[in-house]
Amino acid sequence: MFLKQMAGALALGGLVLPAFAAEKGCEGLPTHAQLKVALTDARKAQNAGFDLDMWGTLVNRDGVVCAVAFTGKDRGDQWPGSRIISAQKAYTANAFSLPGLALATANLYSAVQPGGSLYGLQHSNPVDTDAAYEGKAEKFGQTDDPMVGERVGGVNVFGGGLGLYNAQGKLIGALGVSGDSSCADHFIAWRARNSLKLDYVPAGVVNGVDQISFSGGWSQPHCKDAAAEDATLATLPATAKKP
Repeated sequence: MFLKQMAGALALGGLVLPAFAAEKGCEGLPTHAQLKVALTDARKAQNAGFDLDMWGTLVNRDGVVCAVAFTGKDRGDQWPGSRIISAQKAYTANAFSLPGLALATANLYSAVQPGGSLYGLQHSNPVDTDAAYEGKAEKFGQTDDPMVGERVGGVNVFGGGLGLYNAQGKLIGALGVSGDSSCADHFIAWRARNSLKLDYVPAGVVNGVDQISFSGGWSQPHCKDAAAEDATLATLPATAKKP
């Protein structure tokens, strides 16, 4: 709440700044406008899902929300519940990625099943419900979304969350995407991260990166149409060359 009070203070004297501009620790992350453009463009691609509109959330390395956006014309054009899920995915990807190893939320599914090496992880780091549900709904997805400046938390273990690595290879936060099948969420997040040029991934558990896998370790199940999802996976851009 302190960060939001500081943002409010910047509005005094007629100087009004978007919420993200007032947040310490969001430097180097995309703006709300940049997130919205990248998310919208990625959503328009063939993603083997239900062709639904999306929510996207950016968090910084401390897990604090820096921007929330959606692709539809209004907040009701995408699943309302996916707003918080997108924040949860961003928090998870950031929380379980390291400077030298990226973990997508899609990489966690198999390990958290009963008998898996990370069983119970999904019950750690619970969502802060005050941070997630506060504020006026008309601000959802805008520059002053009530989640901005808050640490929403939560652990999500299916596709849609990716760590963000800049051109220097530095881990600066994460992106979470929700609103379609979890497979499509991952594909859209992957395309958006590539568009934002924050995919200088150092290493990962699937072919050396944090790609989704539908078989073996660190995998999750297909979602809707296995053949279409496999085909889409093959068309995704490669991660950027590591510095």
